[in-house]
Amino acid sequence: MHTRVGAFELRDVSFIVPRGNYGVVIGPAGSGKTTLLETIAGIRPLRAGMVALDGRDARALPPEARRVGFVYQHGYLFPHLSVDENIAYGAASTERARETAARLGADDLLGRSVRGLSGGERQLVAIARALAARPSILLLDEPFSALDPRRRVRVRREVRALHQEWNITVLQVTHDFTEAGLLGDVAILLDGGRVLQSGPPERVFREPASPYIAEFLGAENVLAGTVHHLRDTAPDWSASADDLSDPAARGKHAIEFRAGPLTLYTVGDAEEGSGHAVIRAEEILLSLEPHPSSARNVFRGRIVEVASSGALTRVTVDIHNTPLIAALTTRSADELGLTPGQEVHASFKAMAVHLC
Repeated sequence: MHTRVGAFELRDVSFIVPRGNYGVVIGPAGSGKTTLLETIAGIRPLRAGMVALDGRDARALPPEARRVGFVYQHGYLFPHLSVDENIAYGAASTERARETAARLGADDLLGRSVRGLSGGERQLVAIARALAARPSILLLDEPFSALDPRRRVRVRREVRALHQEWNITVLQVTHDFTEAGLLGDVAILLDGGRVLQSGPPERVFREPASPYIAEFLGAENVLAGTVHHLRDTAPDWSASADDLSDPAARGKHAIEFRAGPLTLYTVGDAEEGSGHAVIRAEEILLSLEPHPSSARNVFRGRIVEVASSGALTRVTVDIHNTPLIAALTTRSADELGLTPGQEVHASFKAMAVHLC
């Protein structure tokens, strides 16, 4: 796919969301996410490549023939129509429109003028309008961003349920990584008009293809260093139940990764030489005494920062002048009595280290 808007280009964009699946597009502001949806919908002209919808080449189809529903972030509504009339627009019947509104919790807005709606209410009506038409494909541009937390949970759940019940193929733009993991069957990471990586959300988040992607997706620990394969002198842990006997590790190397003063052990298929190690903060265990576990990476360090945010606390530990960030529940941090200046042990399993 290739399209241009002014000086901006979507170029060499290629991915597949299988029919009936839920795709999520993640990317920074200005990466081309809305332009991508508009190109799929036929609003923006395609300069090269192909858009296939439900197995059909859609290049020659006008927007109204593509059976695509589109919800913009700002929930654009018809200002001259009431809420009821907006939701019923394109629906097969008034009953279907009212049923969809009730499923989403928008039935209490029926009878109102759209001019007095809040931003969140406008989004809700726009979602109901798109779904009431029973599209084959639904495109969502940050559809829940203006909803309050309680309503967001309900609407997100119902959109996912209706997608499954009606076998709708969905492609949603989101900045919320948690939302992407909850909803998505396929994650597409877009930046600068290009797809950097795509695949199941769990794989994209756990196995980022580059340090840039890892940092963008919120990985707290990205270390530059050198990969060394451990061949003839593989360590005792290479056959432990915790590491190489895992099916995901079969056929991979036992690896020593050196990042400055730190030496990490992991498994993988990375080539020898320069590389990066990614360890997500939730994979790091902190303890006041050496922890009797099978983890192959154990370090002693000193806490430099304890930052709590609701139920989660992030603890930065200095290990030989290298910071490692661990994430644990605030309750666990309180029970351990973690404070800056305190000495702790940080440990993580070999399989928690991803090389890229």
